[in-house]
Amino acid sequence: MPGSIQSIERAAAILRLLSGRSRRLGVVELADELGLPKATVHGILRTLQQVGFVEQDPESGKYRLGAALLHMGSSYLDGNELRTRALNWSDALAARTREEVRIGTLHDGQVLIVHHVFRPDDSLQTLDIGSLLPAHATSVGKVLLASHPYVAEELTKRGLTHYTEATVTDAEALRRELEAVRNRGWAFEIGELELLRGSMAAPVIDRTGRTVGAMGIFGAPERLFTSGWPRPELLIYVREHARAVSRELGAIPW
Repeated sequence: MPGSIQSIERAAAILRLLSGRSRRLGVVELADELGLPKATVHGILRTLQQVGFVEQDPESGKYRLGAALLHMGSSYLDGNELRTRALNWSDALAARTREEVRIGTLHDGQVLIVHHVFRPDDSLQTLDIGSLLPAHATSVGKVLLASHPYVAEELTKRGLTHYTEATVTDAEALRRELEAVRNRGWAFEIGELELLRGSMAAPVIDRTGRTVGAMGIFGAPERLFTSGWPRPELLIYVREHARAVSRELGAIPW
């Protein structure tokens, strides 16, 4: 049976170090941690940078995980598992809020809807499971982008699509909004994807503390918002149920 490939083992060790630290690491720090020559570490980092697995900060020269790897990480949790863990809680959220519920995860810079519960009334509705929504124009997407800033940077580089007059298409405006989402722990939007529709969402976190999905409610702004802000009781329900799904995935209660 063939042995392991040393260069891949070393690359994996570098990625583990970068993922396990909140700070960025330089070549010297990584070389010291791994007991490898600086030239060897630098060569591996250059290769990882070329494929998008790491990025170098232009000011400090230190390295961090790149957008490509973070996107792969966000897809690590099988969408079916996320859906399975969220089934009962999403039904309960729809029942308590009387609104439709969507659960999504990042997929190629968009939101893949892995579960959808209809608004519990007799209105005509369309099942959205498997559909892709623009991340920058939905509350579920904004929660996910706030936790994966490298993906957000890639989206802004491509250009943000305009859907309504309310859609945020300015890169700096989106960065400010995502920073606010990170600080408060939830997102909302009013009419950014569809006119006369709004939404609010909260993160779903796994046992490693990573945001692997988002859970939110969608409906008419007059039902969801008061004076342009989420109705407190609805927001509480959304956050409580997202936390419940996170606990199902092994997250430490917070």
